[in-house]
Amino acid sequence: MGFLTSAERVICEAMAGAMAPPLPPDITRWCVENIEFDARSPIKGPFDISRFAFLREIHEVLSPEHPSREVTIRGSAQWGKTVSIIQPTIGAWHEYTPLDSLIVHPTGSAASEWVNNKWMPMRRQAPGLLKVFGSGRGENRDNIFNQETLDRNGSLKVASSGSPADLTGTSRRLVIMDDLSKFETSDKGDPEKLAESRASGFDDAKIVRVSTAMIKGTCRITEAYDRSDKQLFNVPCPSCGFEQPLTWENFRASIQPERLHAAHFTCERCREPIRHADKERIVRVGQWVKTNPNGDHPGFHLWRAYAPQRDWASIAVEFAQMMGWTRIEHGVETKTDGAGGEKARGKTATAKPIKAQVEQVFWNDVLGLPYEQATDAPDWEKLRDRAELAEPGTVFDLGVLPATGFIFAAGVDCQDDRIEVQLVAFGRNRRRWVIDYRVIPYHISDEAGRLALNALLKQEWRTQLGLKVAIDVLAIDGGAYTDDVWSWVRPHPWARVIIVKGGSQENGPLMALQKFDRRKDGKVKKAQKRAFNLNVSSMKAGLYAHLGKEDPEERGFTQFARGLGDEYYRMLTAEHRVLSRNKHGVMTSRWVLVEPTRRNEALDTMNYAEAGAMRKGWSSMTDDQWDVLDAERGAPPPDVQPDLFDASVPLMAAGQAAPTKHRPKAEAASKAEQLAELLRKQNG
Repeated sequence: MGFLTSAERVICEAMAGAMAPPLPPDITRWCVENIEFDARSPIKGPFDISRFAFLREIHEVLSPEHPSREVTIRGSAQWGKTVSIIQPTIGAWHEYTPLDSLIVHPTGSAASEWVNNKWMPMRRQAPGLLKVFGSGRGENRDNIFNQETLDRNGSLKVASSGSPADLTGTSRRLVIMDDLSKFETSDKGDPEKLAESRASGFDDAKIVRVSTAMIKGTCRITEAYDRSDKQLFNVPCPSCGFEQPLTWENFRASIQPERLHAAHFTCERCREPIRHADKERIVRVGQWVKTNPNGDHPGFHLWRAYAPQRDWASIAVEFAQMMGWTRIEHGVETKTDGAGGEKARGKTATAKPIKAQVEQVFWNDVLGLPYEQATDAPDWEKLRDRAELAEPGTVFDLGVLPATGFIFAAGVDCQDDRIEVQLVAFGRNRRRWVIDYRVIPYHISDEAGRLALNALLKQEWRTQLGLKVAIDVLAIDGGAYTDDVWSWVRPHPWARVIIVKGGSQENGPLMALQKFDRRKDGKVKKAQKRAFNLNVSSMKAGLYAHLGKEDPEERGFTQFARGLGDEYYRMLTAEHRVLSRNKHGVMTSRWVLVEPTRRNEALDTMNYAEAGAMRKGWSSMTDDQWDVLDAERGAPPPDVQPDLFDASVPLMAAGQAAPTKHRPKAEAASKAEQLAELLRKQNG
């Protein structure tokens, strides 16, 4: 026999449920209830806050009930900022209260990457997100860049900082800026300020900045962190209990090239080592400490040393790789330790190496710190004297290549009345040798100038031991006389001749494939995979940092051939970097001439040659690949008998006056015939 439920009781329970206040927002609790790392993660299983103790206070200040309006989080890459901070904050806020939120990424592609590969997988798995947003499939399908909650009482907008239109419209109570340091200012405004303005209508809004650092002086996340209370996570010494932050300077002091696996921190009080085996235990009981009590909002800095995913030996290994040390443990056998990281064991090895990293990548992605670029070039006379006054036998003559592994590249700049060419060999450990600098006294549209460039590609140079080597890659500037440049380039192989163009961006990759416009029929113009945009600002800074190195064995050392001439060195050091605030109040940098009368073609062609070398793998080649090049180009030729006469194309020396661009057609044709005849004789 059944019994009917009391209608009064049902109504009372429903009313009580409707009137009951929601649980206080707790982002840490939300992570525990909703996050489970799958097999692709280095840390598998449910979220365990004890492994990420440094997140507790960050989660607290990100809560809707915390009074702070702004929060800044600066840190290294790959320690869980997205999955354990950004996405849980969005989920917890929408679960707690109706609202419109906004997340801004530096580019449209970065926004799509976040939605498709990070946000949607969590949305389809986390109970809290399924309850609020649905799965995004079937009837729940929505615009991935403007997602509404199931009750139509809130929305999440995903925007790109490069599109000011995306940053206008609805007011947003929660605004998150991801990868803030990569935001670029446009003529239509500063995207950071535009994003901030979306929250101006709410007294209880939250503006969150999350990013790795980029370039010192112009880094957005560092500027925000510097005006915050600048909190560092202090951990106790296992020996004496003294609490201190884990800093790079402390760790760097213990790194020894022959014992990278033993790198550790040292207690500032008792001087006892703090080892990786202690990390999980001391991080569990660590706490954030303000280093700038007068800061106007909470700011946190966290780097890879605290993350449970990686061990401390991996930091030492990447530093050693960056420094170019020859005996490093980049090939040590590893195994997973109890914390899900890697534990180095075994002896010093030189097995399969890690991909080479440049200084800025290490500084930003591993340490989470802004990278300080060079601003001024070395004195040009000192560079000249380093080559011209060197001991006999220590510097090559013009046109001589080193007898070692190298990538032989040419950088070409087109001017109104001449074509300037720099020839550079790029070797292991970021070293380079300037082989020659030439001026072709013709415009790129002249047949004689084109023949001279063709001859350059056919010509062979000798190494110190006499081995003949031709140019591996030529990079020519396509920013001026674009049609003429493309016309000359097209017949040449993609892998050997590329087109480059300097960009105005301060961040981003050194080299990126150019995007081409669409034709009238709607199809994309054929890029031929040979046209690239260059981050010349970073390239110039990197070059100037290396030019100051005087030890020939030091990583990044540049050796100049004897006889390049004063004007070459003046051109190479013609610019310096100036920091200033733009009209939007954002710190930017630009490179300007040291003197108005200085020419800078040698600096430009050096960057173009470097781009060609990077296209051939200069920045990513392994030790094994360099060993192959060493064996190939460090040996004498099979026939060591030199030719009686090695012909070369008669080009002008650096700094020599060039004729005007316009010449009678008959004269140009005559010059072209002479060059063609010379080539026929040279090639037998």
